[in-house]
Amino acid sequence: MRSLVLCIAMLSVVPVASAADKPPPDPQDNPLLITAGFLDHHQDLKYRMLGLEAFKQGRFDDALRFFRRASFFADKPSQGMVAEMYWNGQGTPRDPVQAYVWMDLAAERGYRGFLGLREKYWHALNDAERARAVEEGQAVYARFGDTAAKPRYEHQLRIGKSQMTGSRTGFNRGVQIEIPGPSGSQMVEGSKFYDERYWNAKKYWAWQDKLWMKPRIGKVDVGELEDVRPRPANAQDSRIPATAPEVDAPVPEAPAAGTPAPGSASPTPPGH
Repeated sequence: MRSLVLCIAMLSVVPVASAADKPPPDPQDNPLLITAGFLDHHQDLKYRMLGLEAFKQGRFDDALRFFRRASFFADKPSQGMVAEMYWNGQGTPRDPVQAYVWMDLAAERGYRGFLGLREKYWHALNDAERARAVEEGQAVYARFGDTAAKPRYEHQLRIGKSQMTGSRTGFNRGVQIEIPGPSGSQMVEGSKFYDERYWNAKKYWAWQDKLWMKPRIGKVDVGELEDVRPRPANAQDSRIPATAPEVDAPVPEAPAAGTPAPGSASPTPPGH
């Protein structure tokens, strides 16, 4: 668990360098971009960041709700955190079946660290739990899988891009964004805010893949694996059958940002 948290925390603020195609700076590492409302249109990053903050403070009920909100907007690291919290019973009663379902979801794009954890979870389930995971996982995939989450996220990107000052001029390095604050206004270079890889869905997913395809999530010893049915030719494929996406599903509730919820929140029912 500690390895996964550290990996997600580090990759949430440290971009992966590439000589051929250097990725944009991470927006969460720039207070001015956050102040400018950047994260309002990138709710995967926003609620993952809030979830990590709550998790580090031991506010596990809040953290789980934040990670679920980020998961709704196609954030695979947050889906991995939901899985680990179900596995360890943090913010919710321990449920290894839901833990497997969520880690299967986190591994949907073939990110290797999550694939290893998924297989570790599967190996720990008994036959009845495996059957439940295949059954219960369909409702989770319908709501949080990429076929539902990516279109709703891309819709948010289009709205954000259309509403931004200067967006009609394209991603122009001459654009300056004025950020009002208690000590006066500050300016953000438009090339940072408007970097196309933050707003073009195809390029945004490519950036996420570069960050998460081979993260270091520690060594996972899964032992000798057993399966209740033959594995697909592609070992990355999910064991959970394809399900019709619920793109317009209701957004999961989350605490107000920066405000710990009083008392303990009720556990979230599986699949919701």
